Amino acid sequence: MPDLSKITNIEDLRVIAKRRVPKMFYDYADSGAWTEGTYRANESDFQKIKLRQRVAVNMEGRSLRTTMVGQETAMPVAIAPTGLTGMQHADGEILGARAAKAFGIPFTLSTMSICSLEDIAENTGRHPFWFQLYVMRDRDFIERLIERAKAANVTALQLTLDLQILGQRHKDIKNGLTAPPKPTLKNLINLATKPRWCMGMLGTKRRTFGNIAGHAKGVKDLSSLSSWTAEQFDPALSWADVEWIKKLWGGKLILKGIMDVEDARLAASSGADALIVSNHGGRQLDGAPSSIAALPAIVDAVGSEIEVWMDGGIRSGQDVLKARALGARGTLIGRSFLYGLGAFGQEGVTRALQIIQKELDITMAFCGRTNIDEVDSSILLPGTF
Repeated sequence: MPDLSKITNIEDLRVIAKRRVPKMFYDYADSGAWTEGTYRANESDFQKIKLRQRVAVNMEGRSLRTTMVGQETAMPVAIAPTGLTGMQHADGEILGARAAKAFGIPFTLSTMSICSLEDIAENTGRHPFWFQLYVMRDRDFIERLIERAKAANVTALQLTLDLQILGQRHKDIKNGLTAPPKPTLKNLINLATKPRWCMGMLGTKRRTFGNIAGHAKGVKDLSSLSSWTAEQFDPALSWADVEWIKKLWGGKLILKGIMDVEDARLAASSGADALIVSNHGGRQLDGAPSSIAALPAIVDAVGSEIEVWMDGGIRSGQDVLKARALGARGTLIGRSFLYGLGAFGQEGVTRALQIIQKELDITMAFCGRTNIDEVDSSILLPGTF
């Protein structure tokens, strides 16, 4: 294991992950839809927001601790749900959950994960975690999935609303994305350059969608799983379904994928506990605004009624601070987490969290604040947000 203290930013982890993760899975994580304009704007729009540096302010006794839907967190950051995480690194979701548990932040498992709900529960000592739900046409499957989440000690459900249909992701189409990868000549040549990844995969039995295979009716092998998944995302999803899931779940509910003030008002009136301003990492509607650009109007509209969080483009602790200053009670990281995982497994996830925490702490101090709950837009330079 190299000296991870020399890994000083998220970009360092990205470069190493690109070298170690097979192309189709790296591209799956690090790409967007169509021209990837929204994907790029998620990150670049943070850079336009400038901070006010303050001096001669007592910087002692700083605290980043806060809460997200009532759960204490070491900083206003949770690990976002990401599909195919166990293809970035063997048993990736388990490793991510362990790192989050040790660090003191929430971990969210995706419906489209490689490791199952039961895998996470069994390998983290049944430590509480969150689960992200996609609404499928097979409502019986959804009911069983929610019951499995309850049994696994899931404490909050994230309902993703922006994937009724799949955005066109050109790299995934060109790479012929599957889990596990098909043994084509192109794939075999690429895998031959990733010995660390291959050895990890040989040492695990988790190589396909663990929450679906063996649980959905008619899904017995890779072929039937692929066809089932392609047919199951429900384009008829409506706010009535949100109400149905809220009653079925009965616990903390978070609505993910809100980018419009009108939708934010509907989310707030639904009785959900939080909403996430998110454009799915720029992987759905290319040409939509960045998440950070959409955040202020949504906070102004419903921030007094419901917790507003955001994800998309966060690559540093400074980005977390800027989101917090613009009213986000919490943030979620996807790619920053995946870069760490792909680069060094669990240790890489921990290093990514350490980097973000340190950047957040130091930047907050330079802006004249010592408590994250006291951060507001006054730390930002007017005219840049």
